[in-house]
Amino acid sequence: MSKALPLSAVVSVVGTGAMGAGIAQIAAAAGHTVRLLDNRPGAAEKAADGIRAQFVRLAEKGKLSRSDADAAGLRLKPVTEIRDLADSALVVEAIVENLQTKQQLFRELESIVSRECILATNTSAISVTAIGSALASPERLGGLHFFNPAPLMALVEVVSGLSTDKSVAETLYATAAAWGKSPVHTRSTPGFIVNRVARPYYAESLRVMQEGGADPATIDACAREAGGFRMGPFELMDLIGHDVNLAVTKTVWNAFYNDQRFLPSLIQQELVDAGFFGKKTGRGFYDYREGAIGPQPQTEPAVAAGRELVNMLGTVNIYGTSAPAQALAARLQSAGVVMEQALAADDRIAQVGEVVIYVTDGRTATCRAAEQALANVVLMDLALDYSKTSRLAISVADQCSASAARNAIALLQAAGLNISRVADVPGLVVMRTVAMLANEAADAVNQGVCDAKSADSAMCLGVNYPKGPLAWADQIGLAVVRQVLSNLGRSYGEDRYRISPLIHQKVFSQKGFYD
Repeated sequence: MSKALPLSAVVSVVGTGAMGAGIAQIAAAAGHTVRLLDNRPGAAEKAADGIRAQFVRLAEKGKLSRSDADAAGLRLKPVTEIRDLADSALVVEAIVENLQTKQQLFRELESIVSRECILATNTSAISVTAIGSALASPERLGGLHFFNPAPLMALVEVVSGLSTDKSVAETLYATAAAWGKSPVHTRSTPGFIVNRVARPYYAESLRVMQEGGADPATIDACAREAGGFRMGPFELMDLIGHDVNLAVTKTVWNAFYNDQRFLPSLIQQELVDAGFFGKKTGRGFYDYREGAIGPQPQTEPAVAAGRELVNMLGTVNIYGTSAPAQALAARLQSAGVVMEQALAADDRIAQVGEVVIYVTDGRTATCRAAEQALANVVLMDLALDYSKTSRLAISVADQCSASAARNAIALLQAAGLNISRVADVPGLVVMRTVAMLANEAADAVNQGVCDAKSADSAMCLGVNYPKGPLAWADQIGLAVVRQVLSNLGRSYGEDRYRISPLIHQKVFSQKGFYD
């Protein structure tokens, strides 16, 4: 197995914007002499000064000794000519995302550095294979994809193009680990792991909004409070910038020959056309201008309380031993609500009066009510942890009476839940999103892009997901995930929701991704 580059090895970074400067900071802090090059006059020197100032701040916070901070700063060596990189053992490129520009740079580097020097690109979306095709020795090129801000984010995707030598990938992996990062191996396919698997997080929420299912504030609140995501999809897109987020989506979509699974959103395109890129322009899905008041998520008003609630609910039945049923029972018991627990012929969670509550299986509540010949059907969304969540989305069948819907809402409120009633869209909010994230991660594994552990690690470390999509699918139950995807496909009639062959295989074998 290859070893990390020795600390005596010179590391060079070409391109000293935010990402390049971050990579240079990491390498210098690890102990390497770091050469910085930028084609903008004075940019490399400015970046070096900024990194040195950051080292000083870290020392002031006690995260570095002053002597280590000074030493790291002295290891930064801004240069003005590409020939000044001749003694590099590793050159990391962090320039503009343009194939031809990157190819030209690496051709120049190849004629200057030694044969043993490893070349690495920090591209987030361009094929490493395509970049390397312009080189005389493409086997020396690999991807070293850091995430912004590079000094803080743990994940590094080590990307192997078709020609990348295995020892090069292993050295890049070992070096990233030695720098304190958590690397994962991936093949050079569109979006690698993170930018591919993350697309449904944005796409499904955009579709729910487009169909009038819920507003951005409500969807974001459900994603955070029920799903456990650090940021909701709309606030995250506003933070990333819609120009950037849409460009990545289009790149992945085009690279997969317009696969409907990655179809860009007309809503996001309209924001970009308007120049509403998000926080950096003051407007996106939310208004960030001075004096603007942020919207609140839709939350059902309290239906009843105390004795009035007990009288209204009457007999409460909780069914089965599933996680949502048991969590609901425990929450109701803590609230002093008397209930009866039993098994049921179907997978209902609860019943109060005439209304029956199910966890969504990808059908609309209206469809489920019709197919099960039950008028009063209410569906509840997925939660990462039903025992702890503070909010839950629900949908109500068109056939359901107002009084029955009110009873369901009252029951869930009695369990201490804020209820967001969304329109009757298939799969609600969190369930359809997690099912699609798991489906995309499974396809990446099935196609040999990465293994299951790398897929989950990448999503947790790269975009702060509360749980890896495949581990989450195991928790939900792969048969359930497959059913949700199947019903989404039936509802929409689109190839977008086709099920990964690996999910089928796991269900047939009755094994999870971590069995």
